[in-house]
Amino acid sequence: MSSLSVLEAKLETESRAFQQLQKELSTAIEARQRLDSQQQENEVVSKEFEHLEDDASIFKLIGPVLVKQEKGEAVGNVKNRLELINKEIERIEKQLQDLTEKSEKKKGELAQLQMQFQQATGKA
Repeated sequence: MSSLSVLEAKLETESRAFQQLQKELSTAIEARQRLDSQQQENEVVSKEFEHLEDDASIFKLIGPVLVKQEKGEAVGNVKNRLELINKEIERIEKQLQDLTEKSEKKKGELAQLQMQFQQATGKA
């Protein structure tokens, strides 16, 4: 196997690895966007609860049924949901940072391999 074909195989492998990283990055970005949306929705609900009387009727949609819920329980559920969403956002942010760093590193490695390949094919 010539050094050119070894270089070409390595370039192809690294290119696939870069594409996989980009796919994972895209998936993480989509997850982050969904979490942002959920966070905003829950924050709106939380603010609405502040304007309600303590004896106000609150209903929760469970499947096709509306179930009455106590205000304290509903407020607690939304608060817990916001805490979980915030923790998940932190986790996704770390994942995004890690994937971005790996992607940038892989991009640099690919550029270097492409230069080596072009130099090798120019000599041949």
